[in-house]
Amino acid sequence: MNVKEKDTFYGALQKRGVSRRDFLKFCTVMAASLGLSSSGAMTIAEALESRPRMPVIWRHFQECTCCTESFIRTSHPIVSEIIMSMISLDYDETLMVAAGERAEAMARKTMEEHKGNYILAVEGAIPMADGGIYCCVGGHSALELLKEEAQHAKAIIAWGSCAVNGCVQAAKPNPTGAVAVQDIIKNKPIINVPGCPPIAEVMAGVITHVLTFERLPELDGEGRPKAFYGHRIHDKCNRRAYFDAGMFVESFDDEGAKQGWCLYKLGCKGPNAYNNCSNIGFNGGVSYPIKSGHPCIACSEKGFWDYTGGQSIYSHLSDVPGLKIGKNVDQFGAIVVGGAIAGAAAHATVSAVTKKMHESKNETTTPSKNKEDESIGG
Repeated sequence: MNVKEKDTFYGALQKRGVSRRDFLKFCTVMAASLGLSSSGAMTIAEALESRPRMPVIWRHFQECTCCTESFIRTSHPIVSEIIMSMISLDYDETLMVAAGERAEAMARKTMEEHKGNYILAVEGAIPMADGGIYCCVGGHSALELLKEEAQHAKAIIAWGSCAVNGCVQAAKPNPTGAVAVQDIIKNKPIINVPGCPPIAEVMAGVITHVLTFERLPELDGEGRPKAFYGHRIHDKCNRRAYFDAGMFVESFDDEGAKQGWCLYKLGCKGPNAYNNCSNIGFNGGVSYPIKSGHPCIACSEKGFWDYTGGQSIYSHLSDVPGLKIGKNVDQFGAIVVGGAIAGAAAHATVSAVTKKMHESKNETTTPSKNKEDESIGG
């Protein structure tokens, strides 16, 4: 579907029977996700009611489609009705009905009719080896398509760790020469949305920001939206209290694992990973890897998969950046446990002294009763 002059996001929702209440609920959730003030919801609502939907060409290169699978499962409040109405999805191999020459013609038509005013969304890494022959669509390599469609795009959104960092395709020995979008395109604004996959509401939030403010969200040094990648998973982890108490799971089937203790010693990268998993969660906020019992593998970080230096993803890092404790986590755990024992002993000592003082006080404050007892006893 191509954008018409008055084909707004809200107009498309009305045609689909989406209520005003659900529309405003969506705006409120997006405003909160983006860290906007209470007036942010109305700003989003006004923009989506008046502006035309943004044309999008969504390309799939070397990937598993998990980003799209995540994207169509956003739950605030209606999956396809809300998200797929926000944009004019003119091309997407996974979701579009058309195929073959007709499908490719839609991509070319969007580039011609909306030159400089469409979004190029890219899911997957781009192979560079042997002229890019390891990923071709319609007789053209991923490299050719990326360069051609990026040329007149307003901006590029790199969905998922494959498009952002190369992910598993670029892992050693990288036989296809896979690289990230940002390694090829240097003259266009790029929003990196890493994760394997990214959270659905994060993807929706990025699109909402672009549509509402007609500019890129504030990005960090890795090109990621700060609103969603500005804090470590560790900061709001549901197991954080156990980390602070030095209570760590030693193996997946031990008692600590059953009790929900910290997974750091099983390789959890939560203290090193910047993402919104522990805040928003997946599947409508139901859970995220750590909550479900598996260590974070920091899929949103640069160098994923190869950042472990050849070690297993279940190898933990002793030194945790950002924690001002002066010790590595192994020593910290021992110190905390030791401190807890010492604290318990100190508490017992203080309690005993306090009890003795209380008894002495009682003896000195009730002399008549004591004398009476003595006389009766004599």
